[in-house]
Amino acid sequence: ADPINVFEAMSPEGPSRRLEIDALLAMPAATGPVPAVVIVPGSAGVSANHITHGATLVEAGYAVCLIDPFGARAVESTVANQAQYSFAASAYDVVAALAHLARDPRIDAARISAQGHSRGGSAVIMATMRPFVRAIAGDVAFTGVYAAYPWCGQQFARPDAGATVVRAIIGDRDDWCSLVALQAQVQAIDLAGGRASLRVVPDAHHSFDRHEPVHELPEARVSPHAPIEFLADDGSMIDPTTGVADPARTDIDQFRAAVASGFGRRGAHLGSSGDQPALFRADMLAFHAAVLRP
Repeated sequence: ADPINVFEAMSPEGPSRRLEIDALLAMPAATGPVPAVVIVPGSAGVSANHITHGATLVEAGYAVCLIDPFGARAVESTVANQAQYSFAASAYDVVAALAHLARDPRIDAARISAQGHSRGGSAVIMATMRPFVRAIAGDVAFTGVYAAYPWCGQQFARPDAGATVVRAIIGDRDDWCSLVALQAQVQAIDLAGGRASLRVVPDAHHSFDRHEPVHELPEARVSPHAPIEFLADDGSMIDPTTGVADPARTDIDQFRAAVASGFGRRGAHLGSSGDQPALFRADMLAFHAAVLRP
């Protein structure tokens, strides 16, 4: 669906606009219900690194569901404009995929994890929040989520991840997303009774799992140091300048406020150096093996 914000996604009526998105389900050679990993791409859509990770996970014995959030929405990239559809819609996609896989007899519904990159990392963290998931799909839940360099500019003030294990990884030179905001998100989940961990990779930029040199995308529009907008229990965005929760507030309002305050800028880097892709691969495999083992 295409909710305009988290409040609409969680409302009893649900989002006013519904749609079907595409995904690819790849099955391993194993027989019987198998564990699964949902892979969610970032602002550039499905890229070579997501396909590589999917192949690695299938070889390790997991089913992989690779989501294409862009095609059905006629979006090619959100690198230069993140407001083409909401971050709430990105998270809604992930919960919908979870509910769909949980009904598939080939999949072990008790062993489904998610892996999101950048914007997709934001989506998988939101898809752990129990009030958000219950409002959309009832009592289904991910066993774990692996959030790679996620944007954490929107967080529940009282984050309830339930039993879902959260793991995040980010480079200390990331200039798309805020390391400090991610630290706040992970710490808040822990303090609220959840299980969350964070790995900071030294001298790593955004998308350091890609096999390509670090380079700048001059068209990128980012505001990594803008204030976090916390969400009330009903999903309403809380204006950080007033402390007032507003059900009508949207991503666009947040982004415009960030630009008006001088936080917005153009240009950001991505890519890897040295053994960073191998480090990411090892951490990824270790996480999914830990949460999806029988």
